[in-house]
Amino acid sequence: MVEIPERIRGALSRAATRAQQRDAGPPRTQREDLEVWAREHLRDRRLVVVSNREPYTHVRAGGGMRWVRNAGGLTVALDAVAQAIGGTWIASGSGAADRESVDASDHVACPPDRPRYTLRRLWLSDEDHALYYSGLSNSALWPLCHIVYVRPQFRLDEWERYRDVNKRFADAVIEEVGDRPALVFVQDYHLALVPRYIKERRPDLEVATFWHIPWPNPEVFRIMPWRTELLEGILANDLVGFHTRAHALNFLESVAAEIEARVDRERLAVDRAARRTWVRHFPISVPADEFALMAESRDAARGEAALREELGLDGCRVALGVDRLDYTKGIPERLEALERLFEKYPEWVGKLCFVQIGVPSRIELREYRAVLTRTRTLARRIERRFPRPGGPTVHLIVGNLDVKHLMPYYRMADLCAVTSLHDGMNLVAKEYLAASPDNEGALLLSPFTGAARELERAWIASPYDREGMADAWHAALTEPAEARRERMRALRETVLRRNIFDWAIEVLDTTQSLTLQTPAVETGGVPGQ
Repeated sequence: MVEIPERIRGALSRAATRAQQRDAGPPRTQREDLEVWAREHLRDRRLVVVSNREPYTHVRAGGGMRWVRNAGGLTVALDAVAQAIGGTWIASGSGAADRESVDASDHVACPPDRPRYTLRRLWLSDEDHALYYSGLSNSALWPLCHIVYVRPQFRLDEWERYRDVNKRFADAVIEEVGDRPALVFVQDYHLALVPRYIKERRPDLEVATFWHIPWPNPEVFRIMPWRTELLEGILANDLVGFHTRAHALNFLESVAAEIEARVDRERLAVDRAARRTWVRHFPISVPADEFALMAESRDAARGEAALREELGLDGCRVALGVDRLDYTKGIPERLEALERLFEKYPEWVGKLCFVQIGVPSRIELREYRAVLTRTRTLARRIERRFPRPGGPTVHLIVGNLDVKHLMPYYRMADLCAVTSLHDGMNLVAKEYLAASPDNEGALLLSPFTGAARELERAWIASPYDREGMADAWHAALTEPAEARRERMRALRETVLRRNIFDWAIEVLDTTQSLTLQTPAVETGGVPGQ
C-alpha cells in the first residue's frame, strides 16, 4: 500500500471539505477566511494576478489627478481577492494619468486610499491595442467563443501581435517573481499564451488560468487557424477553470479533436508532453457582503430617492438592465420583449418604466457601435408607441458607473433583466441580488448565462423568444408579494453564501491540491516542446 504524504493528505481533505460546503448551509465565507487560508497555505509563495484590464485607473482632474475604481465584474471581484491576500497584480495601464502615478518600476499601491497589494502596469501602444485587443482578442476570440452568429475575423498580423503582447505579460511575471516561488493566476482569453511563456522559463511555478467567457464546441473552435498554439498555451497551466461544467467539457473535447493528448473525461485532466493539466469549473461570484452594505447605506437610500425624482418614477414600477453595449448582451432583444409586453399586457403602459444602463465598450469596432444605434432606435420607437405621462417610458443612460453609483439603481429595480444571447457567468445578476436587502424585486435570466445554472429560482426566458420573455416579465412583476420575497430570499442567500471569497479559496486550494497530486515526472515539460 502506497503511503500518501501528509501534505497531500491535507490538501485532499481540504478539497473534499470545500466540495461538501458548496451545497451546505451557512456559515458564509468571509474575507477573513481567505486571509487565513493564504497565511496557512500560500506561506512563502506570492500571489500574482495577471489580467488585461487594471482594477484602478488614474485620471486627470482639476489640474491634478484622481483614481477611479473600474466597474467591470472581473476586476471588482478579483480586487476583493487581491485585497485579502496581497501580492502583485499585473495589467495594462489605460488611464490618462496612469504613467504619472507609478514609481520607477511601474508600480502603484492599491487600493490607493488603503494599500493592500501592488499593481504593476504594462504599457501598450495604440497599435498594440488595435491588433492585440480590438483585433485578435475581440474580433476573433470573443465572437469565436460566443455563439451569437457574429463571424470571427482572423488576421495574421493580429495573431502575431497577440503573441508578442502575451510574451511581454509573461516577462513582467518573471520580473516580479524573480527566483521566488509564486502562484500565478492568469485571467481570461486575452492572455491564453502567457502560461506557456512562463513555464518555458519557470516550470516550477504554479500557474492557473480562469477563462471567464464560454468555450465553444469543437466544431466551432476548429475554424480558428492558430487553434493548436492556443491550446498549447492553455495546457501549460496546472489548472484551467471555467464557469460551468459544459464549458469545461467543450474545452476537453476541443483538445481531444485537435492535438495528440490523453484526455481523461472522468478525472477532467489532459496528459500531454510529460505534463498534466487539470480542468475544473468554478462559478465566480461577487463580494456580496460589500455590495449589501453599500446598498443598505444612507448614501444609497438618498441616491435612490434622488434618482426617482430625477427620472420621474413616482408611482411607476421599474425594470432595469445593466450591460456593456455588446452584441452578446441581448439589449435590443430585451427592448423588443418590453415592446411586446406593452402590446400583450396594455395594463403596464404608463405603469412600468425601463432603465437601461449601457456602458460604452470597444466602440472602435463597428459591431459594437451598431448595438448602441439599434438600442437608441428601439427606445425611441417604444417611446412613440407607449408614452408615459410622468416621463419617458425608457431611460437609456450611456456611461460607465462605478459600483457605488450603481447601488441606487439596483435598490429601486422591481425587476432586473439579464438577457444575454451567450455569456460566461454575468455578474450583474449576482450584484443585483446582493444589493437587494429587502428581498423585493425579481431577477429575469437568459438560459444562456452561467448564472442561470446556479440561480435556478430566477425567472428564465430566452432572448430569442420575444413572446416568452414578455410573458416572463409579466409573471415576475405580478407574482404575489410573499412568494416573490421567498424566491428573492433564496436567490440572495445563494449569492451571499457562494461569494467571491468562497470562489477564491476553492480555485486556489484546488490548484494547490491537484498540483500536489500530479506525479513529478509530469511537471517537467511544456506542451509542444
